[in-house]
Amino acid sequence: MYRVVLKPSGLSYDVGPDDDLLSAAARAGIDVPAACRNGVCEICEARLLVGAVLNTRNQQKIPVTERLMMCRSRALGDLELEINAVMAAGNIQPRKFQAKVVDVRSISHDVFRVELQLPRRRELSFHAGQYLSVHLPDADPCYFSIASSPSEQNIELHIQASPDWVSAQKVIDALTTGGEVTLELPHGKACLAAAPAKPLLLVAAGTGFAQMKSLVDYLRGTSYDQPVKLYWGVRRHEDMYLRSLAQQWEQDCPPFTFLPVVGDDEDNDWGGHHDQLVRAVLASGMDWRNVEVHASGSPTMVYTLMDALTEAGLPEGAFFSDVLEYAPRS
Repeated sequence: MYRVVLKPSGLSYDVGPDDDLLSAAARAGIDVPAACRNGVCEICEARLLVGAVLNTRNQQKIPVTERLMMCRSRALGDLELEINAVMAAGNIQPRKFQAKVVDVRSISHDVFRVELQLPRRRELSFHAGQYLSVHLPDADPCYFSIASSPSEQNIELHIQASPDWVSAQKVIDALTTGGEVTLELPHGKACLAAAPAKPLLLVAAGTGFAQMKSLVDYLRGTSYDQPVKLYWGVRRHEDMYLRSLAQQWEQDCPPFTFLPVVGDDEDNDWGGHHDQLVRAVLASGMDWRNVEVHASGSPTMVYTLMDALTEAGLPEGAFFSDVLEYAPRS
């Protein structure tokens, strides 16, 4: 296997001697723009910076500094390529879009599944784990995790709403009655631009599961074969609104493990600071020096978890959460 490094994003992936560069990138979960896949459209064009590449169309080597089509190129060793169309995690600039409301349905006592369609989906790029904002007239933006993979045609959201949560309820009312809605996306740096090289630990509280669903759906479309553990903490059994889906992932994908943490289980004491969820994660037996952690939940839960894991040996750079960006410690 050879190593391919993409500049300026810094993303990298492995490629075999018989693989074209585009297909190997896709298996690694790196979204290289492409259309025809035979070198005609030139959308997957890159420039060779370091290494040797074979043009599979004419069986000739491509000189360094020359441009190549990734779909018809094979590596002859380790490579560095320049391709500006591939962005690192969190570096895609947010844009506003008008989206069509396809479906709004209740999936629990207080959670709604929303499906949105963008007229020009190919114009939108985002990474698994990012979030968006919904813009209603005369109201502040409301932010929700994207629950779908970047490869999906439509956008999926999980919105927790009840009469007590005025802003979320306004969004649900607007989506239910309106044909279109204004979105701004993508937001967030706690995401995956490529499949990680380490085992993955996912920790969600409540509707933080939406972000984890995006990550899992994305990884299932790649060649990622590292262990994945998902801890999902809720106060009551009925709050675990897609438990059957997480159980199905565990059944279909042997490297995936689902560990529900429910506050009203017998002998469990759900603390206001999510101590029970953190204790369950610490007891997982993972090698904290060799794992990547993504967490989604309240700032209290996220910082409690981060402090506990870093004390247990997790490098600070291996912990990812949007909370670190929108609710930084003073």
